[in-house]
Amino acid sequence: MDSLEFWTICSANGIVLDREQMSNIDRFHSELITWNNRINLISRQDLDNIYERHILHSLTILKYASIAPKARCLDVGTGGGFPGIPLKIALPELRMLLVDSIAKKLKTAGMFAQHTGLRHFEAKTIRAETLADTPEYRAAFDVITARAVAPLAQLVSWVELLLKPDAQMLFLKGGDLDAEILEAKQKYPRLQVQEISLNINGTTWFKEQEKKLLVCTMA
Repeated sequence: MDSLEFWTICSANGIVLDREQMSNIDRFHSELITWNNRINLISRQDLDNIYERHILHSLTILKYASIAPKARCLDVGTGGGFPGIPLKIALPELRMLLVDSIAKKLKTAGMFAQHTGLRHFEAKTIRAETLADTPEYRAAFDVITARAVAPLAQLVSWVELLLKPDAQMLFLKGGDLDAEILEAKQKYPRLQVQEISLNINGTTWFKEQEKKLLVCTMA
């Protein structure tokens, strides 16, 4: 998938990106390839599929979930910046904090923030479960995202104290999630989970790979 096909598929799925946003997407794509030669952020087998399997995958959240334009967002275990950076590009007024426990993985995110000049955009080397020890982060976030980071129950345990009362958790996962969801609901009786199979017009990869979005709230 090239840049034009990526933009076309985004448009076909209601994900609208203007010229400046596409320029930032393309720059992020280029920087990922550059940094991946130094730091293993993405499987080398996936370098030809960054637009589809990483950037578009991140943006599928916007097809199925509503995020307020100026929401305060936390991206847990962001690695090279997924899904946080694509979401920040698509919704530039988001207040986005990217966190990962491995400092070298955040280099791309930090450099990208500097290069684009996007405001309210921070990358921090810290474990998500320790963020609540800092008062400014406790019950502070409207949206918390993660992509294939940990089982649902573990994710909730990390972020529960960081959620505003009406916040939503948006987790990209794949495969059969029934047991994982059941375990999380048993541990957190207030947890509400909507499981959505990703069906993206213009590509079959998400359906073939059983990619899912879990939209979670604490009732």
